[in-house]
Amino acid sequence: MIKTAAYFVNSTASHIFLTGKAGTGKTTFLRQLGENTHKRFVIVAPTGIAALNAGGVTIHSQFLLPLGTFLPDKTPSGNFSDQSHIYTQYTLTRKHPINSIRKQVLRSIDLLIIDEVSMLRADVLDAIDHRLRSAKGNFRQSFGGVQVLMIGDLFQLPPIVKDHEWSFLKRYYHSAHFFEAKALQTDGFVYIELDKIFRQSDNKFITILNNLRDNKVTQDDITELNKHYRTDIVDDEEVIALTTHNYKAEEINQKALNRLPGSSFVFRAVIADEFPENIFPLPEKLELKVGAQLMFVKNDTSGQNKYFNGKLARVVSVDQEEIIVEMAGSHEKYRLEREQWENKKYQVNASSKELDEEVIGTFSQFPVKLAWAVTVHKSQGLTFDKAIIDVGSAFAPGQVYVALSRLRSLDGLILKTRIDPSVINSDALVVEFSNRKNLQRDLNDVLKEKQMQYAGELLDANFDFSQLVKELSKLDSDEGDAMEFEDESMKSAIKNLLISLRNEENNTAKFRYQLKSLLMTNQNELLNERLSKGTDYYLEILKRCNKSLIKHIEQVRHFSGHKSYISSLSELDQLFTTKIDAIEKTQRVLQMILTGADWTGASSMKRNHGSEREKWMGEIAEEIGSAPMSTRKSGKVKKPSAKKASPKTPGEKKPAKKERGSTVIETISLYREGKTVEQIAAERGFVKGTIEGHLAKATEMGIIRIQDWIEENELTEITNLIPDMIDETTMSMLYSQYASKYSHAKIRAALEHHKAEKTA
Repeated sequence: MIKTAAYFVNSTASHIFLTGKAGTGKTTFLRQLGENTHKRFVIVAPTGIAALNAGGVTIHSQFLLPLGTFLPDKTPSGNFSDQSHIYTQYTLTRKHPINSIRKQVLRSIDLLIIDEVSMLRADVLDAIDHRLRSAKGNFRQSFGGVQVLMIGDLFQLPPIVKDHEWSFLKRYYHSAHFFEAKALQTDGFVYIELDKIFRQSDNKFITILNNLRDNKVTQDDITELNKHYRTDIVDDEEVIALTTHNYKAEEINQKALNRLPGSSFVFRAVIADEFPENIFPLPEKLELKVGAQLMFVKNDTSGQNKYFNGKLARVVSVDQEEIIVEMAGSHEKYRLEREQWENKKYQVNASSKELDEEVIGTFSQFPVKLAWAVTVHKSQGLTFDKAIIDVGSAFAPGQVYVALSRLRSLDGLILKTRIDPSVINSDALVVEFSNRKNLQRDLNDVLKEKQMQYAGELLDANFDFSQLVKELSKLDSDEGDAMEFEDESMKSAIKNLLISLRNEENNTAKFRYQLKSLLMTNQNELLNERLSKGTDYYLEILKRCNKSLIKHIEQVRHFSGHKSYISSLSELDQLFTTKIDAIEKTQRVLQMILTGADWTGASSMKRNHGSEREKWMGEIAEEIGSAPMSTRKSGKVKKPSAKKASPKTPGEKKPAKKERGSTVIETISLYREGKTVEQIAAERGFVKGTIEGHLAKATEMGIIRIQDWIEENELTEITNLIPDMIDETTMSMLYSQYASKYSHAKIRAALEHHKAEKTA
């Protein structure tokens, strides 16, 4: 079934709900997907902790959603009281627009992965749908044509909705569960359930868990479970207690720690940059004593597999220098080391236009927590060999099932309170929804149908340039008159691109029709031949246009500096890059679909023309550096400043002066060979500051990243020197005060980076 799920992700555009009982491999599938898909994707989750565990970001941070309740209509929010925190399609667009950086990320993706979807409310999913439609400029398809993979187990944590929120939401939804979202009613989704259980091998226990999950628990099941009720639990057993409420778990842990003799040692987390408290994977302060029972909260990243998420241990030695623990079961001694968690954000690389993950903050702490007790909620995703289960006060649907399913077998079960049948319940709406999978046609038949549909959509969408024409037309109309360029090449740049693509409109329409006809009639050989020729033809046009656009961006940046216009041009550049990448891989994806090939290693299809863009940037920098260019609204021409010629010996020829673009490129070339700034300066006969000036210029042009030549600690230190209110006088003081440590170029580059980060 895991293989089937991979086929649906790679060879269809269908939305997918991937579910399965606890321990069936949903998390493993997510971790491996990055290597086994050709699609560009982002991972999001409803909460900060879930996002950290999935290796993604929170839904609200990625889509810039305001806190509150989303209503899927166009009504202005003014129709509701301010206290209601209601927002609609209208107010989401008007009052909470996304910035250029987020828009470029959303425009670049083919696949949105939502982990822990059981916690996601229907209205939030509809807000995501509206964001993606707006960013993609595609209001015809749900989520703007982006495929959505939803991963989770509905029999675990439900979404949280308050009474006053439900008073509004019930006008639109039958329940708050994600599957009620309007966006999913349009195009539907495929239901895939992983059924092979890896966590448990005890058939009797598996049967009981399935009955709990499906609201079919029998008296025999209850009797079997209650055989594990014990009153003789002792403190020194290697066992953890699972309870229903936070206060109970915290109370048990603190009392147990206080009972231990000896001194306490406190270890604080090391937090760098942006890592808000609401996504802390652990408490900021860890208090330990000899004898404290701990639980690892992360898998061993050292490659030694000494521990896993949920593994228990006990402190045998602790001081301010080191912590030694004894592993439960094996009693092996182990010296704890700090682990690091990363807070990330997605962004489109300014140079390559590839989708990148940027680490914006880190949290470093020993990967353990006090673990005499933990809540059922926080036990999700963990596996225990042995546990004390206290669910006599279960209050949410599925809590008993979640608690019991953390165990590998019945042998490890200890009940602190007998299980009362009245607290065993699953959400009736969830059970009803899950039964719908029985109405779904055979998945293999569905897959074949969706694959052919996807193949047709690929051919139609990838060779359709209407979105590019639309954005160019808008830019030409909105900005053309306002910019008033005196230079003819700058004045006509956008218009020329528009003409180039409009001239191909009839050709692309005929080409798409021909390709789809060949696909429908199974003329695969001819289809492959026509597709190959068409790919070469249209890539040549698009790359030529893209290079012209990049040149225009650099001209505007150098000779005008109009920031909002540059931002619009950058978004357009990213659209060109996405289209080029899509066309480059169309033929291979199509062949994979038609031949039924295995999608393992499909990430190799994520081609990009980053090196080609880099070459363009070098050529453009050299061209701009050597050619005079008219400025905006001035009518003047910028020319190299004339210097008084120095006396020379009769007959001596004056050496040719290198233009700025050329000398910058030469520095970058040497830098990429691995030479240091000092080595380049010595080789080229410049001072160190001049070489750093070249690197700063290359950073500004997007050829290299600032982190490539300024160390992270230097960048942080310089940034911390920069006050909130700054002017040229303040900058001069900074230069003079710190000139002995940092060059003018480094300070200026760090300032521009700091400004860009604040703007973003």
